[in-house]
Amino acid sequence: MADVNKVVLAYSGGLDTSVILKWLQDTYQCEVVTFTADLGQGEEVEPARLKAQAMGVKEIYIDDLREEFVRDFVFPMFRANTVYEGEYLLGTSIARPLIAKRLIEIANETGADAISHGATGKGNDQVRFELGAYALKPGVKVIAPWREWDLLSREKLMDYAEKHAIPIERHGKKKSPYSMDANLLHISYEGGVLENTWTEHEEDMWKWTVSPEKAPDVATYIELTYRKGDIVAIDGVEMSPATVLAELNRIGGLNGIGRLDIVENRYVGMKSRGCYETPGGTIMLRAHRAIESITLDREVAHLKDELMPKYASLIYTGYWWSPERLMLQQMIDASQAHVNGVVRLKLYKGNVMVTGRKSDDSLFDANIATFEEDGGAYNQADAAGFIKLNALRMRISANKGRKLF
Repeated sequence: MADVNKVVLAYSGGLDTSVILKWLQDTYQCEVVTFTADLGQGEEVEPARLKAQAMGVKEIYIDDLREEFVRDFVFPMFRANTVYEGEYLLGTSIARPLIAKRLIEIANETGADAISHGATGKGNDQVRFELGAYALKPGVKVIAPWREWDLLSREKLMDYAEKHAIPIERHGKKKSPYSMDANLLHISYEGGVLENTWTEHEEDMWKWTVSPEKAPDVATYIELTYRKGDIVAIDGVEMSPATVLAELNRIGGLNGIGRLDIVENRYVGMKSRGCYETPGGTIMLRAHRAIESITLDREVAHLKDELMPKYASLIYTGYWWSPERLMLQQMIDASQAHVNGVVRLKLYKGNVMVTGRKSDDSLFDANIATFEEDGGAYNQADAAGFIKLNALRMRISANKGRKLF
């Protein structure tokens, strides 16, 4: 283990990564650089600096990545209307490639020859962090303590912390029974009672959203302005990407929007139950499909829908930095050139309803679509030949006496 001189650790300042910091110092006898990312998780990140300093860390990085996160990761993903397995909006998945990118950047800046993370050997995050790291720096060494040590329970971690005088608060009061992850896009909950798929989630678990039953009795209307597939303004007020998402989280949370309880298929092979709050993302997905409905060509829209599950799987399984994801992104981004305009939404007790959409680039032609006289814009007699040609193969099959089933 002497071949590691310096390692960059993804560090939150919590129990796991504080123990990892000390364990790296003792086990690898190396210098540790800490990196703490502010992705909008809603918690103070500065205390991590004091904890790292107390453990002798000399190079400490605490980075506000909120704008980069939404601009370069969340928004590109939503241009594709990305949903994993029909429900999950990939809140945890999409943050990992940014963390991996920054780990490698810091490793290059500090001359570190390794990176380290606190993901367990059972989950998806180990794959996401490491695939990203290897794509960006092929020769980097990755240290994943959960795959090496025997500290496989919270009590063992606490005992290790006390033995080595690691500054960790041992909470005497009730702690959250859930494993939680948060950023500007979502907050997730796993473990505890959720490990029984028949047990209903507890109401006091939710942090960002009111229950739909307790949401206001009066609907909230908002208007979202799109430019090349991205939201640039809410109710006419221009905002940065991170500010857009934070505001949609606030409005959505007040209206009970974005709660989800699902069982998903992890990349490592097991099924996992998780609950998610994604109020802003839920609004964004509905609104983006609405603006695309009037600005995208039919076949372009259908092709995007066909490719989306593959794109979602690439993000979920950690292939953000792969050539195939980058190729798909170029196609998706090209499709957004005319996705401009305004969408009006009605938010009410957990529901997001589209009530209007308009665009100077709209392909909707009321003169053609009308049920009234169209002044010859569309010749209905043309439909007869269109139908007969599309029925030709079925007519031939029927004439041959082939049974349908």
